Amino acid sequence: MRENRKKPMLLLAVLLIVATVCMFAADRIQRDGGNIRVSYGRIETEAGDMTYKLYVPAAATADTPAPAVLLLHGYQNDGETCAAYSIELARRGAVVMALDEYGHGRTEIGLSERGHVNHKVTVNFGEESKEEGTFVSIGGANRYRVMMNFSNLSFFDKAYSSDAEGNTIRDSSAGGVAAYGVLADMDCVDNTRMAVSGHSMGTWSSWTVAAAYSNAVNEAGESIAPKAMVLQCGELFRESVYDAEKIRFNNVLLLQAKYEEFGYFRDYELTVTDALLKSDLRTEFLGCDAKEAAWNTTYGNMAEGTARRIELLHTNHRLTTHNDKGLTASMQWIGEAVGLDTSLTAHDHTAMTKEFLVMAAMVCCVAAMLPLMELLLAVPFFAGVVQPLPGKEGIKTGRRWWKGAMITILIAAVTYPFMTQLGHGLLPLPEKIFRMSVGNGFLSWYLILILIMLLTTLISRRAGKKAGGSPSLYEMGLSSAGKPDQADWSLYGKGALLVLCMVGMLYGMTALFESLFKLDLRFIWPFFKTFTIARLGQFFVYLPIYVLFYLLNNSKIMAGMRTEGTYRKGAKGFVSCWWRYALVMTGGVLIVTLLEYIPFFMGIGPGADVFFGSTFGGPFMSLLILFVPQVVAFSLICTYTYRRTGNVCTGAFTAAALSCWIVTGGSAML
Repeated sequence: MRENRKKPMLLLAVLLIVATVCMFAADRIQRDGGNIRVSYGRIETEAGDMTYKLYVPAAATADTPAPAVLLLHGYQNDGETCAAYSIELARRGAVVMALDEYGHGRTEIGLSERGHVNHKVTVNFGEESKEEGTFVSIGGANRYRVMMNFSNLSFFDKAYSSDAEGNTIRDSSAGGVAAYGVLADMDCVDNTRMAVSGHSMGTWSSWTVAAAYSNAVNEAGESIAPKAMVLQCGELFRESVYDAEKIRFNNVLLLQAKYEEFGYFRDYELTVTDALLKSDLRTEFLGCDAKEAAWNTTYGNMAEGTARRIELLHTNHRLTTHNDKGLTASMQWIGEAVGLDTSLTAHDHTAMTKEFLVMAAMVCCVAAMLPLMELLLAVPFFAGVVQPLPGKEGIKTGRRWWKGAMITILIAAVTYPFMTQLGHGLLPLPEKIFRMSVGNGFLSWYLILILIMLLTTLISRRAGKKAGGSPSLYEMGLSSAGKPDQADWSLYGKGALLVLCMVGMLYGMTALFESLFKLDLRFIWPFFKTFTIARLGQFFVYLPIYVLFYLLNNSKIMAGMRTEGTYRKGAKGFVSCWWRYALVMTGGVLIVTLLEYIPFFMGIGPGADVFFGSTFGGPFMSLLILFVPQVVAFSLICTYTYRRTGNVCTGAFTAAALSCWIVTGGSAML
């Protein structure tokens, strides 16, 4: 028995040690070898508390105050998503505050505090027309109206930012205005040399912050308006929608993603081309005529605050935050505007090394759950979780297997674009209970898939009984060999406790790393971070649906589509069945991914907009580059645990807990 424990114990130790070393190295990078102080902070407001991460160069003191930059993240992200900008700006001498905006990260204030009205525009603001139907009334759930008003800003004229029912866009900075004031008041900050930058949703926040402080002065009567703005995938609007005589925006750099999934960041055109650059809206922004308009060219004067530039990046929306060219252009832009240290060249970056180190630590910690499982299965209490695999009588081969696989893949592909968008805004869910906006999209998709799986299971079992027999719960991976056609609550309970220990270890490592290094487990976007009380409550609200989905999904795919490889021992046996399971689990979203991006790369436009309409483009399409790798990882875990335990419960509980954690841990909350 002890010999059987040595290998998993050694592997567990190695994985956790490697993860810790990676996080230590990542922390040294974010602190620039000790030259930057990194801390968490909290801002108290009447609506609740906001949180932020602060980077302070060692040279920034009350005696030698430094320039400062406020960073505002995008939708479904958090302040740590701004890490590339935070690190590179701090290395160059800026004090940097990366805010958790309303509804994100650890900030207590929900996204609904941003406000909403009962109308929207379907073009850029200032180009709408009621006669042409581009200024329209909307109804529905509050969360739907909030999301439909992201580009409607609180400093816009009342015709846009309020409605006849008394609704208003209260704070389109999502807390950024208050955060800028706190940053400006810090002793180590020279508030006459400040800037603001945001990505996606954070660009609207950036516009709002700059508008709020356009005419603000400090105690000495000096302007504390942002000296520069960097919009990472931002929307432009006409001057006619706000009071342009009172509000001024200094030195604006717009980073334009070539493969932008969101329509409002490409002026509602299908593609980003030279024609877009030469539109009236873009030339008005640049301050030149169409003949003179060019990418990557500065117009206006930095000293006068009139500088404008549009940098074209050959990337997509989500990757803009860490695009090397965009980062270089931003360092040059902000550096010139506020006077940053020029001893480092603008293209000298270390931030991506930090991201890869944190990703390696995350992979190690997730992988460490499996040797921990092996150690726990050697304990007599958990021994009953392991059941023999069912006999080979029910295996599927050849065309039978591929037929089932293709049906499963196509169902997922067809339902994903429609059900996720339905749940995101219009599914009638109690908003005070189901507060995760993107979580509601996945909840809607999972619910329809659950219904389909339950229906097909009932039909197949009835057909099986008429034919003389149907698969038992044990053969479906949902019970034990001792209770083949009964619910085995001992198996479920011990399986849940086993997974609790596994996920608990991962949570403990996450908490340890946040405490020691001010870093959570992620790769660019949030994956695993510790919960606030509110987010923990949301985790338990969504978890039952996730558990039910993965139980049925794994039963259908793994137990119901067993092959010869399922019974083959060793690495070759694992790979021979895993690739099939992975294909079925990811195939549907892979099809949607190809439909989205192949037309885009061909110059036609994003597939969702082209094939289904602009309503189905945006968040759930851009999320595919995050979702597909997650499902591949879940297929690895579920395949291993099914072959090891003979049931789908352990794998389903693990995948459900991890995916629910990812959705509720840091993404947008209403």
